[in-house]
Amino acid sequence: MVKKQEINGEVKALIVPHAGYVYSGQVAATGFKHLNGKYDTVIVLAPSHRYPLKGASLLDVTHFETPLGEVKLSEKRKDILKENIIESIPEAHAQEHSLEIELPFLQKMLGDFELIPIVVGEVNPELLANSLIDYIDDKTLIVVSSDLSHYHTYDEAVALDVSCLNAINALDITEAVNCEMCGYYPVLTLMLIANKKNWKNEVLMYKNSGDVTGDKSSVVGYSSIAFYDEGISSEDKEFLLKLARSTIENYLKDKKVPQVDETKLSNELLKVKGCFVTLEKNNQLRGCIGHIMPQEKLYKCVIDNAISAAVNDYRFYPLTYDEFKDGVNIEISVLSVPEPLDFNSPEDLLNKLVPYKDGVVLQYSGRGATYLPSVWNQLPEKEGFLSSLCQKSGNNQDCWKKDGLKIDIYHTLEFAEEEFGLH
Repeated sequence: MVKKQEINGEVKALIVPHAGYVYSGQVAATGFKHLNGKYDTVIVLAPSHRYPLKGASLLDVTHFETPLGEVKLSEKRKDILKENIIESIPEAHAQEHSLEIELPFLQKMLGDFELIPIVVGEVNPELLANSLIDYIDDKTLIVVSSDLSHYHTYDEAVALDVSCLNAINALDITEAVNCEMCGYYPVLTLMLIANKKNWKNEVLMYKNSGDVTGDKSSVVGYSSIAFYDEGISSEDKEFLLKLARSTIENYLKDKKVPQVDETKLSNELLKVKGCFVTLEKNNQLRGCIGHIMPQEKLYKCVIDNAISAAVNDYRFYPLTYDEFKDGVNIEISVLSVPEPLDFNSPEDLLNKLVPYKDGVVLQYSGRGATYLPSVWNQLPEKEGFLSSLCQKSGNNQDCWKKDGLKIDIYHTLEFAEEEFGLH
């Protein structure tokens, strides 16, 4: 199963399997081939299979060696070893394959890099995440080594693994603690780091050993998952929010639209992207309009939809200047390009939707509508979410159960004035 072959941002972390190359090599390679950043340091988090490790272990040596040559360890290891939760325990590494099996992929893809090799045992993932996060800069890659479910029948394994992947995909720690995976603690640690870093993620490939050997009586699951930064800096976010506010204020006051010097804008603001601008007053929606598909440069998308959200949302009276100055909050959502969601039944559709992460475009009987991922906060049940979206599109509320339904999904990067102390 392959979900996505392009990443809309710079890859910051991977989850990849560590079974023998003949079994999981294709899935692992799919993850590594998506590396698209400049990485000076790689932190590998791998589970301890043979040693009863409590906490985490980082070897205090100078190099690792594979058939492709030596890999130098980072000098950062000396500072990391001062963290209370991390020690240097050679016995934890002596017979452990889950870390070393990833190194040839990294050598092939990255060439020269410095390694921080950490074997993880039973540990508090939040403490480990807090211990590592200060060592993660823009040129650091995290690689988590983990297989999924073990020794179930093919169909049982797929059901367990899809549920687990949905939890990881949604960064839902509450659900992920129920996952069956040998890299349990490293994966939870990465999810906590990704939440703090506001990274997105995509499942790149899922297979199990039954897909390779043909023996589906007792299989092991494998997946590659990329975590990535969508590339809009804090400075750009703040600029867009200020641009939206000044646009609305000037337009409501004297119908003027700001003129922007493109030579002073970052490359991200000049990319053609879809976006929505949402207005709230007293914690109630006051306007929300946007472009689902990319059709103009991001900063222009914000200008046009800020005006439209203020005066062209048919659900509300046009916003007045005095009302705007009295207190309206602005949120901006930058969209990935919508992609078709393949499903073969209403039950399959429900299973594949990821609440709080998927934005949904629904089309049925010539009518369509969309809900941003933030709408899951008001409609957390999948059936209710889809029924409401059917009604929004002008169809009966059960249209999501009908033949001929088309669903596209997209993801968003959302940021609001309150995050920056703006108003």
